[in-house]
Amino acid sequence: MINTIIVDDEPLALDVLETYVEKMPELNLVKRCSNAFEANEALKEHDVDLMFLDIQMPQLTGIDFLKSLTHPPLVVFTTAYSNYAIEGFELNAIDYLLKPISLERFIKAANKSIEQVELRRKENAAHVDMNGPEDFTFVKADKKYIKVKYSEVLYIEGLKDYVIIRMEKGRVITLQTMKSLEVKLPSKMFKRIHRSYIVNIDQIQAILGNMVEVIEKGQVKHLPIGKNYREELLALVNSHKL
Repeated sequence: MINTIIVDDEPLALDVLETYVEKMPELNLVKRCSNAFEANEALKEHDVDLMFLDIQMPQLTGIDFLKSLTHPPLVVFTTAYSNYAIEGFELNAIDYLLKPISLERFIKAANKSIEQVELRRKENAAHVDMNGPEDFTFVKADKKYIKVKYSEVLYIEGLKDYVIIRMEKGRVITLQTMKSLEVKLPSKMFKRIHRSYIVNIDQIQAILGNMVEVIEKGQVKHLPIGKNYREELLALVNSHKL
């Protein structure tokens, strides 16, 4: 699934975009935002792959908002004004949709975006494989770089701009997003089960309903399974069933 947000100060435009997104099974709408500030909060709370972004908005334009982002998702600009097209593409926008946006034109932009997201994911996976087979990583915490062995990690918890790496011997809190950490982890050892949780597959004791059980400090700990991650987790379970 490709996590998507739509940003526009016009409610009707948001309604149209939401209807279009829902017609694309590959897209998962995680938030609709009426301005750049709401969009900024959405990017902190969710791992967003794709953003449909209006240009003419009060207080902060879509172009200025995109310029302010250090690690932006893929962007498709939506606007009623064609004169922003060149600047939009200079900011590496995937596409530029002129209002009123037809469903056919939206699908074309969405398919182009889906291809780019999948390409990014393959490149990230290849990067992880090329840098293996180390059994550890270093994370910055408390003004130093701490060595974390993958085998000692129980699970990882996300909290906006921070992640908490939970281990039997303690925890490490580092300033980064879940998405940036996830691409560095070996996919054979770790599984994303929720927008706020990544679990060490070896530490999974049981799956009960919408919960994953792990043992933390001798106690059973229940981690939620997000609806967007359940199918892949169950596929993993089925591949290892006797």
